Amino acid sequence: MKLHTYFRSSAAYRVRIVLALKGLAWQAVPVHLVRGGGEQNAPAYRAVNPHGLVPALETDGAVLIQSTAICEYLEEAHREPPLLPGAPLARAYVRAVMATIACEIHPLNNLRVLAYLTGPLGHGEADRTAWYRHWIAEGLTALEGYVARSGLAGRYVCGDRPTLADAFLVPQLYNARRFDCPLDAYPTLTRIDAAARDLPAFREAAPEAQADAG
Repeated sequence: MKLHTYFRSSAAYRVRIVLALKGLAWQAVPVHLVRGGGEQNAPAYRAVNPHGLVPALETDGAVLIQSTAICEYLEEAHREPPLLPGAPLARAYVRAVMATIACEIHPLNNLRVLAYLTGPLGHGEADRTAWYRHWIAEGLTALEGYVARSGLAGRYVCGDRPTLADAFLVPQLYNARRFDCPLDAYPTLTRIDAAARDLPAFREAAPEAQADAG
């Protein structure tokens, strides 16, 4: 398997975590999202992923895009260890956490959105940072309440084994820290994040551990 990745991309980070948790061998194909106007915009990469986004996973003669779809594929194609709980309600809860991060929080703060704010729309860095922190606070406040009141959280988002939800949560909190977002209001999420980041698979997948970090 080849993973087109960028060390700071939270979407690619999610997939790296799942690959590590599953113990799967893969080859990194770095795509620098900033250098030279962004390598994701080059025709060579657009031929891999017409959306010009990372990650993209090449496997079994196919190219898979979108981190949620890739992670679900890895869960279905490689059953052990399972990263979705067995009970239907618990599975829906895990997927709801994934969707909250991937569909509600992350898109508003993605690189291309921030670049549009400071580029064509003419906003300065202060506005960019305020935008980022506002939507992080909105999203994490809701997510903290949902997870804390779920009755399903344990050491991790769902019980005492990591699931796909943890693979989505940790990269989002990594991004929040990059922008110095206050996290004291989210004790459940930060407790889970700390427990997950202590696992070897999460350390292996961390941005600073990637060959293209720097």
